[in-house]
Amino acid sequence: MATAEFEELVEDFEFLDDWEDRYRHVIDQGKAMDALDEALRVPALKVDGCASQVWLHAEMKDGALHFDGASDAMIVSGLIAVLRTLYNGLTPEEVLAVDARAQMGRLGLNEHLSAQRSNGLTAMIERVRETAARSV
Repeated sequence: MATAEFEELVEDFEFLDDWEDRYRHVIDQGKAMDALDEALRVPALKVDGCASQVWLHAEMKDGALHFDGASDAMIVSGLIAVLRTLYNGLTPEEVLAVDARAQMGRLGLNEHLSAQRSNGLTAMIERVRETAARSV
């Protein structure tokens, strides 16, 4: 299960044959996000396990998950934007049903991320899933 917005993102990526073009597109996704409020860049919202600094602020609104985030690395900001596209607006049960690795694989990202970035992505996914699990 993925959001309609994520399906659109998959379609965009299908037109990008070159990994460098996909990489740039991920970065552009991050640049297009609204900045995370500085007041939310606190240790409690920091994601451990990432090579760069990452903050995720998630909350439930009207029964659906919504989160924002920020990173000091452009590619990680892009990954946050991709995860937002994948998860925002889903119910907690829907979030827990998403196979995020498989969905990210549809974008061709899994095989091109460094081990550190892959670990960081896993940590971000787990943070989102933990937030959803607390709301079930």
